Amino acid sequence: MVGAHTDSPTLRIKPISTSTKDGFYQVGVETYGGGIWHTWFDRDLSIAGRVFVTDQTTGNIVSKLIKIDKPLLRIPTLAIHLTKDRYTKFEFNKETQFRPIAGLVTNNKEANATSEKNEDEESSSGCCSGEGNKLSTEEFNTIKTVIERHNKQLMEMVAEQLAVDVKDIEDFELILYDTNKSCIGGLNDEFIFSPRLDNQVSCYCSTTGLINSIGLLPKQTGIQLISLFDHEEIGSLSAQGADSSFLPNILERICKLTFNESIDTKQELSSTFFLETMAKSFLLSSDMAHGVHPNYGEFYDALNRPRINEGPVIKVNANQRYVTNSAGIVLLKKIANGAKTPLQLFVTRNDSPCGSTIGPMLSAKLGVRTLDIGNPQLSMHSCRETGGTVDIGTLVTLFEQYFERYNELEPKILVDGIQD
Repeated sequence: MVGAHTDSPTLRIKPISTSTKDGFYQVGVETYGGGIWHTWFDRDLSIAGRVFVTDQTTGNIVSKLIKIDKPLLRIPTLAIHLTKDRYTKFEFNKETQFRPIAGLVTNNKEANATSEKNEDEESSSGCCSGEGNKLSTEEFNTIKTVIERHNKQLMEMVAEQLAVDVKDIEDFELILYDTNKSCIGGLNDEFIFSPRLDNQVSCYCSTTGLINSIGLLPKQTGIQLISLFDHEEIGSLSAQGADSSFLPNILERICKLTFNESIDTKQELSSTFFLETMAKSFLLSSDMAHGVHPNYGEFYDALNRPRINEGPVIKVNANQRYVTNSAGIVLLKKIANGAKTPLQLFVTRNDSPCGSTIGPMLSAKLGVRTLDIGNPQLSMHSCRETGGTVDIGTLVTLFEQYFERYNELEPKILVDGIQD
């Protein structure tokens, strides 16, 4: 198995987001994850996500995906001339000074009306608070409509993109993204400059490696699987996070099947098959790693200093922030030797904090052997990150060989000299 996560630090539009100030339309946003937030200033931002709309034909409420390919929002910095600390540091309040602008209010009456409305909303609740606001059943809404809670022009733009009427929008989950496209850079095209390398690289490479391995599928005696989770950046504790019962439940259901319909429709296998399968299985927890930074070399261990484009990084931590052990390293070495892919090692300094991954929680939930791995990168959690072009193909090849050769190599690695 290969596990990875799909989410990255970002900004999400608040449930009530519309406001005006000093002649600007603004959009309230909430921080998601541990981003390097100052890198979001002065970026050409737009919105993407999921919108729930009412289908007037069927009456059903359906979800639609949206991505507006146009710069709509910007979080402007303060001019260097206007702050006394301009030459020393850049600090800001994430609630009051980290709010994107969306446009200019065209007349003062509209600005004053919107400002007064925002102030009224802060002291009221629901859509019909106060005496005398008696609404008919047809007029009643449990909460205000999206037009009332968000910038009207922005909602009209969303509706146009989805080819629906704005009144049919029930709710949404929209995040901000940098419209600047990912690109190849460097003197010899050795770099990838892109948002969300952490951890879309692992998602792409594991998916491609699994697809590439299907040629040997008829000869395999086991099951090859990838599992891509949400919410890793905020702790993984959700229905679709790695700290949920999702993957254990899926694996347990698979292990109760013989894939013979005449048998499976009448009975299921004993739960001991699941336990035996986990004991024979292995998980590669794939998440991006910290490549050595030429300007901040003092923050890295003196000897364990992974470099971009020199291969995937095996991550080690004695305190089990990463769950790699020697048996797992031996297994991956054998797989990498067959694939002719280089590997690197990483450990944090003793005086430095250490991040973690989905590896420890999945290993504990499943009782399955696990190794933490990932491609090296710079600027992790920045709005724009830097990775290596060569490392993409290397990780794909490694995953492909892992899926193809695990069942062959695993029985040959004996722990404590014990053999089945």
